[in-house]
Amino acid sequence: MPDSHLLEFFDSPSDQAFYIEHVNEEFTSVCPKTGHPDFGTITLRYQPEAVCVELKSLKLYYQSFRNEGIFYEAVTNRLRDDLAEAMSPRWLQIVTDWRGRGGIRSRITAEYGEVPSRFTTVHGDATAGT
Repeated sequence: MPDSHLLEFFDSPSDQAFYIEHVNEEFTSVCPKTGHPDFGTITLRYQPEAVCVELKSLKLYYQSFRNEGIFYEAVTNRLRDDLAEAMSPRWLQIVTDWRGRGGIRSRITAEYGEVPSRFTTVHGDATAGT
């Protein structure tokens, strides 16, 4: 089971507004229906309130999903919930892009707080701001 206790944080370096974007192009989990591996790209965007997530711990947290049987939608919402609870950011957005299977590609977005509109508008197959 994925473990949010793997996450570590450091104090935000500024009281001024700024946002952070981390992209993981090697996310894997397992389809609970077929048992086949799912491969995706995770984009995490957030505006810190007091802390920022430390990257090695974020990588280890993502890797804890590797053998987890979990649907795309559940992964995306779990990432949002765990990170929002642990960091209490001003806002947070998780976008998961899943590699195609059977001719279907999927993109799931989950948000916490008031995400700026430049990140919430979808144009074609890309989220604005990417």
